[in-house]
Amino acid sequence: QVQLVESGGGLVQTGGSLRLSCAASGFTFSRNTMGWFRQAPGKEREFVAGINWSGKTYYADSVAGRFTTSEDSAKNTAYLQMNSLKPEDTAVYTCAADRRAYARAPIRANEYVYWGQGTQVTVSS
Repeated sequence: QVQLVESGGGLVQTGGSLRLSCAASGFTFSRNTMGWFRQAPGKEREFVAGINWSGKTYYADSVAGRFTTSEDSAKNTAYLQMNSLKPEDTAVYTCAADRRAYARAPIRANEYVYWGQGTQVTVSS
């Protein structure tokens, strides 16, 4: 049974940083794809960042240059480092995984099979 568990969310001031973790069990990082999505109240879920099996990363325009995703296969954990946070980054952040070796992490949520429970990130102004 595959489980993804996020951690690292919280409350931070504008300009601050947070690092989210996504620990996977029942799922070994190899030729997989990991994605990060977020959903703010009243808004649709949106793609934030992704990393494919070769380490190639892809970011939404709104976070490019501020967020960095990575993974540690030895720990079966993916990370989302978020810097220069803005109030509009406030949302529930969720990691997602798929066993397929995409050339680029998909931006559509339905391309991912496994999902975490989400972690709240709140950025105060």
